[in-house]
Amino acid sequence: MNNRKKLGVYIHIPFCVKKCNYCDFCSFPDRDSRRVKRYVDELCTRIEGSVELRGAQVDTLYFGGGTPTLLPLELFLKLIESVRVSASLCEDAEVTAECNPATVDLEYLRGLRGIGVNRLSIGLQSIHEKELESLGRAHSFEDFKVTYRQAREAGFENISVDLMYGIPHQTPQSFCESIEAVVKLSPEHISAYGLKVEKGTAFYSMGDSLILPCEDDECQMYLSMCDILERAEYEKYEISNFSRVGYESRHNLKYWQGEEYLGFGVAAHSYFCGERFGNSRDIESFLRGENIECERYILDENEKNDEYIMLSMRLRSGISLSEFEMREKKDFFEAFPFASALVDNGYLSERDGRVFFTHKGALVSNSILADMLQFD
Repeated sequence: MNNRKKLGVYIHIPFCVKKCNYCDFCSFPDRDSRRVKRYVDELCTRIEGSVELRGAQVDTLYFGGGTPTLLPLELFLKLIESVRVSASLCEDAEVTAECNPATVDLEYLRGLRGIGVNRLSIGLQSIHEKELESLGRAHSFEDFKVTYRQAREAGFENISVDLMYGIPHQTPQSFCESIEAVVKLSPEHISAYGLKVEKGTAFYSMGDSLILPCEDDECQMYLSMCDILERAEYEKYEISNFSRVGYESRHNLKYWQGEEYLGFGVAAHSYFCGERFGNSRDIESFLRGENIECERYILDENEKNDEYIMLSMRLRSGISLSEFEMREKKDFFEAFPFASALVDNGYLSERDGRVFFTHKGALVSNSILADMLQFD
């Protein structure tokens, strides 16, 4: 019997072509080849020196960014081999790379598939040029279609497409057009996130001059998306994620199911042995080999229970009523007396011994969860 711990590994590649107007991720519009190589070399040193990773079975490996596909293939391979030095990369591991349209060609994609990347997450956001321009994206819908077609030709059988709603110039109709255009291409997975204007972004600096769709239109966009995708046989397995059966993101499910993962690179976070720890965005200190860990804490029992509720309720499967009672020593509806009214009013559904958000409930999930996480 193999008792080695199974882990997910996240590797942050912060380099990109340009900073999008909405982006608050740790990314730098910097493609200097020497700097990129220094960063990858330092990543490899830290991966190979990781005590937590040593001897583990890595069953999901995720390259996020930034734009990881800006890396030369030899550096991509070097990172994958570094994981193999410290751990066992499972034969059936899900290996994902985020990719922006027009940053790759067919030869690169064939090479990427050849070194073991088997899942591609392509950032489209919208099919409409005006909406893409407002976001500051550096590609067109035509660019996306070329990249998508080349990914299929290169042998990728697991492709995810990212969309956004609630963005400037967008209407419920234009968003539905984006959804329907993507459905016609038949990717295995679709993610769609509502725009959040975060501090430090170009959108935030625009203040009141930034015109966004109204709340009612955003709600209509979300509900229409759920309807279109479910009719197209995509299952909503998480509030913002839809997939064909068997193509859920195994890596992201680790986050939502409270499983363990290790993150490497600037701004990467980890959850291991009941501890959460994360790195700062200080790339200069990282390149100098300095410790950039900026937080580390052990979850107490109340925090673990809160996370269990918060993360489980993001999933379509929701919370098992019997598991909740075993953990909390009380009935779900006893712990949350207001939950019965939420069921009656169509925000929660109770079925097959589980309770979960309806599509309507998902729209106000944050406020409902805030009430749930206040119980003693």
